[in-house]
Formats: sequence, structure tokens, C-alpha cells
Amino acid sequence: MPHLKNVVAVDWRSGPDRIYFFFKDSNTYSRFNIGTNRVPAEYPAEANADNWGDFHRHVRNLRFGFTTTGIIPDAQSGFDDDVLWLFYSDNGRPMVCKYDQDLDKVRSMEPLENTVWARLRPYFERIVAGTWWQMTGSSSQVFRFLMNDGHTVAINLSNSDIQHESINAESWPGLEPYRDRIITAVQNDRTFAASYFYIFLNNNQYICYNMQRNRVEYGPIDVDEDSWPGLLCGLP
Repeated sequence: MPHLKNVVAVDWRSGPDRIYFFFKDSNTYSRFNIGTNRVPAEYPAEANADNWGDFHRHVRNLRFGFTTTGIIPDAQSGFDDDVLWLFYSDNGRPMVCKYDQDLDKVRSMEPLENTVWARLRPYFERIVAGTWWQMTGSSSQVFRFLMNDGHTVAINLSNSDIQHESINAESWPGLEPYRDRIITAVQNDRTFAASYFYIFLNNNQYICYNMQRNRVEYGPIDVDEDSWPGLLCGLP
């Protein structure tokens, strides 16, 4: 059976909700359509300039990514813009790609230290997943990140607050037994319902984390054709 490895999952909020999976070893990606609950037959596809613009050259060095809506507007956007933040390395330097989902193009590619995410620098090489910790109907500027050393870090863009602690029964209830197995994670922002954070583990398993309740909802469950239809198709 194909295995998920060296993969980064990111959420997409512009238009129909989707999850993109970047497979770094093969420079390919797949699109999981949440509405139809499957990956279309044409995936995985090669990441190239036609589908990911200038960012396609950095897929192999992608570390994590997530989407925000309107929290950091600029002259080119409004307060409801959907932006995918892609964190990667370029010759060892931490970088951030700001990808405009509404226009489907790269807005900017800058060194991490020149962005609002500069405080992540001490943890950058250890982060495997992050998400906007947004509750339904809230305008939170809190972001939480999972690391590959059993720890977690949270930052609040509205102030100088940053928290670094171990993944345990208080910080991520129910996740502690799996903290050394996390490879990537992605949010499913469910309108008027619980927002889920899907945390993928090695050995083709995943956990569903309920963000509103701040606890593991269920799992681990095997990643297969029943749980994630089409995701493993075409993988080595």
C-alpha cells in the first residue's frame, strides 16, 4: 500500500473548500474536494508554473502552510481576502510565500524575518504543521503550531504573546500518545459547526482534533479509500 510521507497538507477557503496535499519527494500535489469527499482522478499532478506560479520551484522545501481570511489586509486586498501562507526554505533561509487564493497567484515571497511571522524563527526547522486557531464567528489572531520534537508553540499577532510548551494532556488533550508521530496537519473550517484539525501520523493514520472543544474527537484511523478516497492513488 502507498504511504504518506514527506507530505504537507494545507487548507483552501476561496470558493469550494478544499485541502491540498504537496508530495515533496515527487514535486506533485493532490486536491481533496471536501464537498465531494474525494480526490479527483487527475491527481496527483506535477506542481509547475501554470498551477502554482513561482512557488512551484520550492515545493520540495515546503515545511508547512495554512490559510487566513482578511486578518492581514494590504493595498492589494480587502478584509475578506483568502491568503495561503506557505513556509519553506531557500538555500537554508526560512521563507514565506503569500499566495492569493482569490486571484490564484503568488502575491509575494519574502524572508521569514521580514514578515509578520518573524517570531517563528527559533522554531521554524521543527514545525511540521500550523493553523489559524479560529473559532466559528471569531476574528482570532491566534495561531498554533505542532513540532517534530513533541512540543507546540502558539503566537498571537495582536500582541507580543508567544507560548512554547510540550504536547500534553493540558495543551492538546488526547494527542500526547501520538506527538512523536505527527507528519502534517490541516484544518477543515466547517461553517456553523465544529472546526476540525486533521493531524496525520506516520504509518498512514490520522487523528481528528475538535478545535472548539480542544480535544481529540476520534482516531487514530487508517488513511485509505474509505477515509480519504483517492488520496493514496498514484503514490509510490
